[in-house]
Amino acid sequence: VPPMYSAIKVNGRKLYEIARAGGEVERKARRVQIHDITIESMELPRVTMTVTCSKGTYIRTLCHDIGEKLGCGACMEQLVRTRVADFSIEDSVTLSQLEEAVREGREELLILAVDRLFLKLPALTVKEEFQKNVENGNRIPAEGIAEDLPGNLAKEAEGSFSSIIQDARIYDYEGRFVGIYRYQQKEQDFKPVKIFLEKD
Repeated sequence: VPPMYSAIKVNGRKLYEIARAGGEVERKARRVQIHDITIESMELPRVTMTVTCSKGTYIRTLCHDIGEKLGCGACMEQLVRTRVADFSIEDSVTLSQLEEAVREGREELLILAVDRLFLKLPALTVKEEFQKNVENGNRIPAEGIAEDLPGNLAKEAEGSFSSIIQDARIYDYEGRFVGIYRYQQKEQDFKPVKIFLEKD
């Protein structure tokens, strides 16, 4: 159950706004996944643990629930987020490090390409004759996907991607990341979901 001090909206108001005004409302439970809990140290009454979980998980609620189960109560004292998706804290930089890099003109070395966020999606490249489609943010017909380029998925016999793919990273003929597209089986084309390509 999400805590009152959270940004979830109920009837148009954020829960933390209601909590700060001294109010409390009933919150619906939401299903989350706790993949792993590892006890790193135990010096009672403090316990340090590492949790691997799905999105939507509130660790302070998890601590509270564990305390309820143990019958002693519990709260969260400190939280460090060590990983989000494929990005880990080891790969991060501090604000001061970023400021220093900007002063030295090397901030580009710290900036990751946008498509790094979507590496779990298959990558498809558009044929040269359909380059205008991506430049204008239009749909791309299935036949506009180049089949002979590295990393591209072969179509099914009937020329459909239906059982192979739903969302994909689309790159233009020159190899620039265009955005995320969703395959529409009925129309047999790729519809833009989010475009990242900037026009010159």
